[in-house]
Amino acid sequence: MNFQRSEALFRRANDLVAGGVSSQIRRGERPVPLFFVRGKGGKLWDADGNEYVDYVQGMGPNIFGHAPDFIIEAVERDMKNGFVYAGQFERELEVAELALSMVPLGGLVRFASSGTEIDQLVLRLARGYTGRPKYLKFEGHYHGWTDTVLYSVHPPLDQAGPDDAPVPAGESQGMAPGSANDIVIAPWNDLATLEEIFEREAGQIAGVIMEPILANTNCILPKPGYLEGVRDLCHRHGSVLIFDEVITGFRVSAGGAQALLGVTPDLATYAKSMAGGFPIAMLVGKPEIMKLVADGTVYHGGSFNSNVMSVAAAHASLSHIAADPDGFYRDLTDKGLQLMDGLRSAARRAEADLLVQGIGPVFATSFTTKPEISDYREQARYCDEAKHRKFVQLMLENGIRLATNGRWHMASTHTGEEIERTIRAAEKSLRAL
Repeated sequence: MNFQRSEALFRRANDLVAGGVSSQIRRGERPVPLFFVRGKGGKLWDADGNEYVDYVQGMGPNIFGHAPDFIIEAVERDMKNGFVYAGQFERELEVAELALSMVPLGGLVRFASSGTEIDQLVLRLARGYTGRPKYLKFEGHYHGWTDTVLYSVHPPLDQAGPDDAPVPAGESQGMAPGSANDIVIAPWNDLATLEEIFEREAGQIAGVIMEPILANTNCILPKPGYLEGVRDLCHRHGSVLIFDEVITGFRVSAGGAQALLGVTPDLATYAKSMAGGFPIAMLVGKPEIMKLVADGTVYHGGSFNSNVMSVAAAHASLSHIAADPDGFYRDLTDKGLQLMDGLRSAARRAEADLLVQGIGPVFATSFTTKPEISDYREQARYCDEAKHRKFVQLMLENGIRLATNGRWHMASTHTGEEIERTIRAAEKSLRAL
């Protein structure tokens, strides 16, 4: 493939935009961070005219693929009446009603603009509700890029502490020096260690936040009984249980991971797949907790919250799903499982150590001889990250665009032909490795 135009644009970008990109993960694309001119359905076209089957899908938001007509029409219609009111309008209530009809947790909602932002609100609310200073997060889980949460996402193991007593490891220079003081780090999928931490931090933990399916590290599913055990520990110790469903919400099922796995938290956050590619986020919580946001005891603001375009897109997206949720997710899941099985078969034919793990709508690939990865430290110890980066580059050169972090996002518009094309490209790339 020819990438000359993208290469020239990236050189120009480096003189204008810090690092040439506006989100750090984009800089890892090889042979060069690409520039795109168009996307439709399951495909993207870059500035050099190259066509790709796209499984990045905006890092997850594009659950209906790129530029779905029904969202374009809804946004175009509503935005003619204005963009940002800094006030309320009825469509906002309709979106809340649709979301609450799907999410098992129910209660009340608040809207914001991004996953990072809504996770900041949920942690502030947990502290405000319990009056406690600390929150607990797990290694390998990502809750945004701000100082208060960018700890122990994918830390070097020599900085992460013992397996059974992890310490907060910052992921960036320049983070506020005291921001680690109120964070408790735990290994995921390990109830015994979590119980010990609760005993050690008695009366200090306001809330426990997690991705209920660990999509940011190899799409790891919770072990049987694990989520139920965490919920029981939280309630026994007076802490709130928070599900970060920024990735899983409206992607793995209409009710998100909590519906799929049968465990309901006290608070949950949503973003990516909620509006088919437009920026919106949502907090859902029990009324007795959310009343602190309602009366302003816990402050939340934002000029762009509930802007007309994002609310129109969310309304169109959730309405589209609500018309036939069982059929929509059955089809999305079947496509993902077909691709996962095809990738496994391609790996066997190529005699490659490719692990395909997760569930149909979102899954991950990695290179390891282990049959399963169950927590972050297994990922760090046993997966060959350099080999996977080379695989992603080879796939790009074979017309398939993958996220550099190993996560695959299915779109409802991916076709059978595109899936078969992906499997053929995977076998060719694996043989080249």
